[in-house]
Amino acid sequence: MSTLIPLEVLHLKKSFRQGDSSLEILKDLDLTVEKGETLAILGKSGSGKSTLLSLLSGLDAPDSGEVRIAGVNIATLSEDQLLKVRNEKIGIVFQQFHLFPELTALENAAIPLEIRGDAQAMTKAAIALESVGLGHRLHHTPDRLSGGEKQRVAIARAFVTDPAILLADEPSGNLDSKTGEEVMDLLFNRVSERGMTLIFVTHDEQLSKRCARRVVLTGGRLVPQK
Repeated sequence: MSTLIPLEVLHLKKSFRQGDSSLEILKDLDLTVEKGETLAILGKSGSGKSTLLSLLSGLDAPDSGEVRIAGVNIATLSEDQLLKVRNEKIGIVFQQFHLFPELTALENAAIPLEIRGDAQAMTKAAIALESVGLGHRLHHTPDRLSGGEKQRVAIARAFVTDPAILLADEPSGNLDSKTGEEVMDLLFNRVSERGMTLIFVTHDEQLSKRCARRVVLTGGRLVPQK
């Protein structure tokens, strides 16, 4: 198995219980994403886009099938090993920001490096925040930041470890159109500069066209989109 393929999905299935019945969200789904590729996953609300992203990141486990990161089936890893893979190889940008309210922007951005025990965590986080235009907001907590600034902190946190794969879940969904466009410019520029693999979940047809490849999640499977 070539390690040049950063992410492979094989026969992935995921269902959720609904009372006495089961709702199948993902049905025997396959996906291969090459190194440095940018992929947009489109789909209607409730189609399973966020569920798929949770499985790709190891935040959730499939009912069956495999998610392989650099050739390794993450389902076979211990919790500590999975945390290590996620910390070293994956960056995640969420729609809801997921910042710790009691921590400053600097402390939030430094979390992945702190987990590693990096002695330069704060210095590197400050550089990352400076690169997204927040050098003047290092010591502000999220309640003192605008929506666009919160998302910039989240982007800095995702990039601070220089991951091989960036997963983005509707990162402009909670922002006004102008701020959202600025944030997306920032994200795509960083991905391009660092040659990262990007898997981008969105319902925005125009935004998806910024990716080199597009697929639609429908009926539990991925269909190529021209």
